[in-house]
Amino acid sequence: MKVDRIETIHVLPRWLFLKVHTDVGIVGLGEATLEGRSLTVETAVKEIERYLVGKNPLEIEKHWQTIYRGTFYRNGPVLSSALSGVEQALWDILGKHLNVPVYQLLGGKVRDKIRMYGWVSGEKTGSYVEDFKASVADGKFTAYKTCPVPACQAIESPAVMKQVVDNVRALREAAKSHVDIGVDFHGRCTPALSKRLCKKLEQFDLMFVEEPVLPGDVDAMKDISRSTSIPIAAGERLFTRWQFQELIEKQAVAIIQPDVSHCGGIMECRKIAAMAEARNIALAPHCPLGPIALASAIQVDACTPNFLCQEQLTLGEGYLKKPFVVQDGYVQVPDGPGLGIELNEQYIDTKCFAGDWETPLFHLPDGSLTEW
Repeated sequence: MKVDRIETIHVLPRWLFLKVHTDVGIVGLGEATLEGRSLTVETAVKEIERYLVGKNPLEIEKHWQTIYRGTFYRNGPVLSSALSGVEQALWDILGKHLNVPVYQLLGGKVRDKIRMYGWVSGEKTGSYVEDFKASVADGKFTAYKTCPVPACQAIESPAVMKQVVDNVRALREAAKSHVDIGVDFHGRCTPALSKRLCKKLEQFDLMFVEEPVLPGDVDAMKDISRSTSIPIAAGERLFTRWQFQELIEKQAVAIIQPDVSHCGGIMECRKIAAMAEARNIALAPHCPLGPIALASAIQVDACTPNFLCQEQLTLGEGYLKKPFVVQDGYVQVPDGPGLGIELNEQYIDTKCFAGDWETPLFHLPDGSLTEW
C-alpha cells in the first residue's frame, strides 16, 4: 500500500479537513484546523504531500519523525497542525487496514465511555443563565466550560472583577451539585490579575481555571497554581512533548490540554499524556474544532488512564453519518475501524468554503489590541 495523494477541504464554520488517499482505496481522515491560518496550514500539508506520496502509510512513526525533524525547523502552530492532521489520517488508514479502532493499536481501551463537557456563554449577562439551566435540566452534559473574562487590561477595576464573579455565581447557583464548571481565562489576564480572580472564584468549587496566563511563562503558571485551590489547566497552544516537558516537570498545572490537531497528532498526544501521568496530572484534550478532531481525541481518551473530560464544539451532527451521542454526560467509545467515523459527503459539499475565516480582534477602551 502506498500514499497516492492528500486532499484538503475547507469546511464551515472554520475547519480544515484532509483525506490521505492510498492506491488500494483506503482513505484516512484528518483535521488540521488552525483558526485564522488554515490556508497557511493547507500549504504546509501540500509540502508534506511531496514527501509522503509513494510511501507506505503504515510506517507512522517513521513519517512523523521525518516530517517533524527532517526540514530543520520544528514546532510552531502551522507546521505542527499540518503534521497533526496528516498523522491522524495515517492512524485512520492503519486502523481501517487492520479493521480495528485506533485505540486498540495504542494498547486497548481503559474505559467504555468518554465524559464530555459542553460550552456555555459567560461573557455577557442575559439569557445564557436560562439557556444553561435548560441544558442542565435535559441531562445531556454533567460538565460545562464558560469564558466570563472579557478583554482585560493588566490590572482591572473592581467592577470588572465583580462582573466575572457574578457571572460564574449565576451559573453555579443554576447548576446541580453533580455538575462541574470550568472557567476559561483564555490567556487574557496577567499573572497578578489571575491571582486576584482565582481567589474570588474559589468559593464556587470549580473543576478548573484554564489558561490563567499566556503560554510560555511556566513559572508564572506554577506560581498561580500554588496560590489557589482551584485546579489549573493549560496546554492548548503548546506543540509536541518538548514544549509540554517543563509544564509537566514543574507540576505547574493539574490538568494538561493538548490539542490533537495542533500538538503533533494522536500518538504525540498519548505520549504527552503518559508524561503527565507520571506527575499525577490529568488529561483534558482541547477540541473546539470539527468532528474529525473530536474523533481523534476520543481515540486517545479511550486508552489513557489519566483522562478527565473531553471538550467538544460539535458532535458531528450533519457532518458525520453517525454523529456522536451524549447520554448522561458521556459518549460510548466507538468500535468502528480507524477513527470510527464516516463523513456525510453530501452535507459537507454544502459547507465547503474558501478557508478565509478571520480571527476576531479584541481591543481595549484606548484602542490597543488585547488577547482574543
